[in-house]
Amino acid sequence: MNHSIPQTMNAIQLDEPNGKLVWRKIPVPHPQSGRVLIRMAASPINPSDLGALFGMSYTGRRKYPFTPGLEGSGTVVEVGAGLMPRLLKGRRVACSALPSGDGAWAEYMVTSAKSCVPLRKSVSLEQGAMMVVNPLTALAMLEIAKRGKHRAMVNTAAASALGGMILRLGKRHRIPVIHVVRRQTQVDVIRGRGGEHILNSSDPDFVEQLRTAAKQLRATLFLDAIGDGMTQQLVDAAPFGGTILLYSCLSQQKSIIDPFTALVKGLHFDGWFLPNWLAGKNLFRIFQLSRRAQSLLGTDLRAPIHQRLPLSDAQKGVGTYIQNMTAGKILLVADPQEVGFL
Repeated sequence: MNHSIPQTMNAIQLDEPNGKLVWRKIPVPHPQSGRVLIRMAASPINPSDLGALFGMSYTGRRKYPFTPGLEGSGTVVEVGAGLMPRLLKGRRVACSALPSGDGAWAEYMVTSAKSCVPLRKSVSLEQGAMMVVNPLTALAMLEIAKRGKHRAMVNTAAASALGGMILRLGKRHRIPVIHVVRRQTQVDVIRGRGGEHILNSSDPDFVEQLRTAAKQLRATLFLDAIGDGMTQQLVDAAPFGGTILLYSCLSQQKSIIDPFTALVKGLHFDGWFLPNWLAGKNLFRIFQLSRRAQSLLGTDLRAPIHQRLPLSDAQKGVGTYIQNMTAGKILLVADPQEVGFL
């Protein structure tokens, strides 16, 4: 593949926490050993991206300015030293950003070769842009449930795109899921997706409803994407020996729990972070996971798109996504020739 790499590129940048997104021209980065340069096609807006915009960082203190965007897709156009980067040269890939580097909301991005998944010919760059964060997380939750021999699980933030994937995987593998949402309209959304056990956390007797449902279904795995007061509600509802898996903090508030209740019930608390989970897998297992994810992108792991916007309209896209996060993904398009608009 012949591709002339420019000296500068357009990128979205954030100069301070909770600031305004800026569309500016910056130098094109170049890959060091083990890394690749990707000409980006598209990148979605995820809940984890919102956390980064508000100043949260999973890897410590954030340096500003920085380019947001946790995942995306594109074509590898330049590589650093190493076998893996060389194997990716010219390939279309799904990719995730370096935890401490600039992200995918740019025309080019440098990331680790280990953070790239070659796409099958049957998978479009549009589909590939949304293949890493939610699909692999959903597959991880299924694996955790199976390995822990959990007969059923509770999923908070169930109206999200990830919630839909967990719902469909649960039905396919016959693992009952209790879906927790915040509003009645979201109850209707989950019911429309085929969900059976749906609870509204705004109900005054929510904890008792959850305790009863967990007992009936023998749910022992509680997926906490919210934090704040939700964690304590899960503690109150969980059975003896249950596991509470903290994998996000959409509330942007600390979880404060009653330790006495947790001790008496013998509860287990696990923190889960996708990059750490993937780092514990060998290359063969990652290859298996990527193949499975790609095979399910049109079914169990599908992500509906609410709107496609030019990358330069990222600020508008964030506002639209915040207003209705359950409507579908907002896809920021860096290369209209690869990912068109409808």
